Amino acid sequence: MTPMRQIRSILIHAFVLALVVTLLMPLLYMLTMSFRTATEIAAQPLGLPDRLAWENYTQAFTSMNYLRSVANSVGITVSVTMLTAMLGSMAAFPLARNSSRVARGLIMLVALGLATPNFVTITPIFVIFRELQLLDTYLGIILAFTALNLPLAIFFYVGFIAAIPKDLIEAAKLDHCSDWQIFWHVIRPLLGPATATLSLFVMLMVWNDFTYPLLLLTDKDKFTVTISVYRFVGNQNIQPDMLFPAAVLGSLPLLILFAIFQRRIVAGVTAGAVK
Repeated sequence: MTPMRQIRSILIHAFVLALVVTLLMPLLYMLTMSFRTATEIAAQPLGLPDRLAWENYTQAFTSMNYLRSVANSVGITVSVTMLTAMLGSMAAFPLARNSSRVARGLIMLVALGLATPNFVTITPIFVIFRELQLLDTYLGIILAFTALNLPLAIFFYVGFIAAIPKDLIEAAKLDHCSDWQIFWHVIRPLLGPATATLSLFVMLMVWNDFTYPLLLLTDKDKFTVTISVYRFVGNQNIQPDMLFPAAVLGSLPLLILFAIFQRRIVAGVTAGAVK
């Protein structure tokens, strides 16, 4: 390697390292402050903890009903992701195979759903769910999130299914496969990379959403992590020794999941980009 290339490589690595440190700074600050008392943070906002204030986490863990709220968030997120992927792929299959004006119009209608802000749908969903007695139920919040993410899933899958060679479908038809058999045995196994990428987006949106759980859930035993953090911290006289440990606990399950499934997520996103 020539000296010029070595210098270039060192500069690139230094730039990437600086970028990573910059991106991790808010996370490191949150983690450091979570082990300090309110008095220490007020005296030195950028200082390091004199001792590890584990009582901050003990208070947050017990007051937030943490394990129950994590279980609620995991159950809702997994259910919504599976329903969105299944229903979205099933709806996209006929739309991707059909080139008529009606199919193109339906795809444009789905794209319009993507452009609709969430606050526009809050009131209609609340009124409909109140009439159907789905307020403050797990089924209601799962159906709401599934409906909100379904346009993204359909739009996402239409592009992937349209890129699958038609010869595969024609070969299945020659074997007398029905449309359902073609979708289930031929198309669905090929959607793995697309499903991995879509699941990543849906999981992030559902886990971090604050508005719909706040609107549709009132029973504290059904609160998600974001609502438990909000109820614990409050919106007035926010105490830093409550805010930071609650924020760490709220982010921890998702960080653990991404750490465990990091290779599969990256492989799925990369495969989806190549596709």
